[in-house]
Amino acid sequence: MTQTSSEAPARPDRRISDTSPATTDPRSTDDGKITVADSVVQKIAGIACREISGVHAMGVSTSRAFGAVRERIPGSSGPNVSQGVGVEVGETQAAIDLDIVVEYGVSIADLGRSIQRNVKQAVERMTGLDVVEVNVNVDDLYLPDSGEQDGDAPPRVS
Repeated sequence: MTQTSSEAPARPDRRISDTSPATTDPRSTDDGKITVADSVVQKIAGIACREISGVHAMGVSTSRAFGAVRERIPGSSGPNVSQGVGVEVGETQAAIDLDIVVEYGVSIADLGRSIQRNVKQAVERMTGLDVVEVNVNVDDLYLPDSGEQDGDAPPRVS
């Protein structure tokens, strides 16, 4: 039997699987299916983002203000770790959007890459989902308090 140029030679040392890694879902087993709620992915991403030094807070200004008020209410559940986190979760993939406040002096580009890497690794490791993108939106810059309140500052012009 002759082999044409379009046929690849058979390799006896290589095993061919019925499913490719791209179609294999680690959350689907012979015993059933494992699903992960969007809120779980949000919490994992929020915690992983906050682990990175240079992230002062998360969320846009209105949600941060509301969160600060909510935390002061007795009996509240404490800080909302999913604040500033948006997710889209499909069958096997997830996309994550993060809104952050950066501490002054930190390289935003380096911080963003560190956040992307840490969030992607945490979500993929814990959920088995393939994280296709982690978008980091820097919404504000935290300036350390100089000890002078805005209301006490002298006017710049007279």
